[in-house]
Amino acid sequence: MKVRCCVVGGGPAGMMLGYLLGRAGIDVVVLEKHADFFRDFRGDTVHPSTLQVMDELGLIDGFLELPHQRLQQMDGLFGGTKVRIADLSRLNTKYPFIAFMPQWDFLNFLREAGKRFSSLKVLMSTEAVDLIRRGDTIAGVRARTADGAIDIEADLTIACDGRHSTVRERAGLSVEEIGAPMDVLWFRAGRRPDETENLFARIEPGRMMVTFDRGDYWQCAYVIAKGQYDAVKARGLQALLDDVVRMAPVLKHGIAEVKSFDDVKLLTVAINRLSRWTRPGLLCIGDAAHAMSPIGGVGVNLAVQDAVATANLLAGKLMRGCPSEDELDSVRRRREFPVKMTQAMQVVVQNNIVSSALKGDSRPFKVPLILRLISAWPWLQGIPARFIAIGVRPEHVHSPASRSSDLVGITLR
Repeated sequence: MKVRCCVVGGGPAGMMLGYLLGRAGIDVVVLEKHADFFRDFRGDTVHPSTLQVMDELGLIDGFLELPHQRLQQMDGLFGGTKVRIADLSRLNTKYPFIAFMPQWDFLNFLREAGKRFSSLKVLMSTEAVDLIRRGDTIAGVRARTADGAIDIEADLTIACDGRHSTVRERAGLSVEEIGAPMDVLWFRAGRRPDETENLFARIEPGRMMVTFDRGDYWQCAYVIAKGQYDAVKARGLQALLDDVVRMAPVLKHGIAEVKSFDDVKLLTVAINRLSRWTRPGLLCIGDAAHAMSPIGGVGVNLAVQDAVATANLLAGKLMRGCPSEDELDSVRRRREFPVKMTQAMQVVVQNNIVSSALKGDSRPFKVPLILRLISAWPWLQGIPARFIAIGVRPEHVHSPASRSSDLVGITLR
């Protein structure tokens, strides 16, 4: 197979970029190693910045018809004191809420929407395992499929294959580790119709967790100190569930759905980034270029922003062939500042809240001064709301749309 652009990875960055390049009439193939998008406990928060992108593409009406929940206020319980962390209703944006939607629905929606573009192909069950090289230039990927190996030659290869990127590793791009003091245990608990609670984060001495109301279940993230998963398992499942219910009594009935550690998924948290995102013929974006902490739930939306910026900067050049490495590097120059700023804020939260909470100190946990001020002065609640919901220097769709793919607004089910 020979294409203008090969996008490796069918996550938020890969599917959005594939859609944008297909929309521009560029011959592009997206490779997804799994047979479908169904993976539980992936990033499910679609923030206003991404909703705005969907609006600019004419996709928002059909997108918001998919099942989802909406969040505007984010409250926390810090050592028994309730505080309001952020209020998205104070934002001057068209969609002042976070939409909780299973990521597979988001990705399936983009795949279905992209079928209108003859220049876009999405190959499922196709895993990139190596790079094709011509001298110092990356000239495509060697992939594994159910029917055997396939070589996909491409003028440009874009790695969107996540924080454990095979493409990045094969290209020899080194990762700068920033570090995180925590890992996260993800699980779901049943929810009764009469169980309502607006609490978002709960912090006690030695323990921290986050809960999301997902309609018919609670999605839960129990935070543990880095590398302590084996110690948690050694204490036994019941000890973990007892800690969970003590922190969040609303889970008392639904926690019975967690029957073994097979129902608990470990997310190894990392914050890192590449100093160099390119090789000749290759670009890394999304988690392949910068892994984000789950703090703020911004990872999906940073990946989408990367995809929009990449299409804005490179789509026109791709119509004529592979951009030079300096032109490819324009994506890093555009996106590096928002990435560094977001990671810096995540590190501040880690150092000042998460690390303190996980120390296991028996003394009562004190609410940080900044959170007390934000909670006491409602107008301040728009500041963290903007950082979480909109981010630093959000991207808008400026990439071209070919005449045959111009969108007015569609509904997909």
